[in-house]
Amino acid sequence: MYDVVLLSLAEGQGSGGACGDGCGGCAPATACAPRVPVLKCADALTAAGARVETITAASDQEIDEVIARFDAPPRPDGLTWPDAQSTRRLVVASSTDGQLRAVVRRLVRRYAPPPSKRPADLPAGRTVPDLPPLAILPLDPSSTTDLAAQLNLPRTPEAVAAAVLNGSARRLDLLRNDGGSVTVDGALVGGMDDDGHAVPWRGRVEVDDAVLTNGDDPILACAIGNSAGYAEFAGMRLLADGDAVDGQVEVAVAVPTVIKQRFRGSKMRVEVRRARGRAVSVLPRDGEIHFLDDGVGGAMSRKRSWWTEAGAWAVYAS
Repeated sequence: MYDVVLLSLAEGQGSGGACGDGCGGCAPATACAPRVPVLKCADALTAAGARVETITAASDQEIDEVIARFDAPPRPDGLTWPDAQSTRRLVVASSTDGQLRAVVRRLVRRYAPPPSKRPADLPAGRTVPDLPPLAILPLDPSSTTDLAAQLNLPRTPEAVAAAVLNGSARRLDLLRNDGGSVTVDGALVGGMDDDGHAVPWRGRVEVDDAVLTNGDDPILACAIGNSAGYAEFAGMRLLADGDAVDGQVEVAVAVPTVIKQRFRGSKMRVEVRRARGRAVSVLPRDGEIHFLDDGVGGAMSRKRSWWTEAGAWAVYAS
């Protein structure tokens, strides 16, 4: 028999704010009633014989208290490690990919060892162990753009419950960044004006050893994709394919260019430059630029790097 924690996030949690991926000033968890999909999933799990606890977290600390239940017994080296043999299951009910990211970010924070204490059993090329699998329960089953839809994961409460109890864990790549957070889907660097038009910016964008732009070209958008959700911008196809299991990040920059036409003056077209690799860095040249990371808004004025952690996290699939 499995013990299942069905974790929801309070309104505002996972959308940025005062505590990073935290609550941002949301109401206390005690004021939040479980959503209908959560109740239906809990009923389906209970009917199948699982012991179910529903929790609504309104802070990083409350998420951490749930994650701590998945710890392995103490290790001789003193590191906190996930229990690969645990019979507990975690279901994350999310309205947005940003809420899902908030939970995965706390998993990384708990289990990533300090660089000075890297253990021999940490997978090569990784900074985190295999994180405990989780099930994604979409609170908007009609969405076709969230990560669960892109990965073709179960979407109804009953199907999610079946995957938790009888499905297999599918390991996925994870993007970490030097800002201390993670990306489960993708990021879009570049802002819009009040009329919804892209605001050009300049910066150096490198993917491994490939330079997509050295900072001289105006950039309309830069897409950094771990999956396929950030493939388009203003009707343009940016990323060719997003693949969450190939161990690489896909990057594209949209650069406007002027084409001179004989007898007809000139016209503007958009050139899309693409590359794939293990890591990407973006160095702004003209001050602060805005971005969306898993749908969560932010701004940066210094170099930001993302790198791939192949197979670092996992989801329950049917």
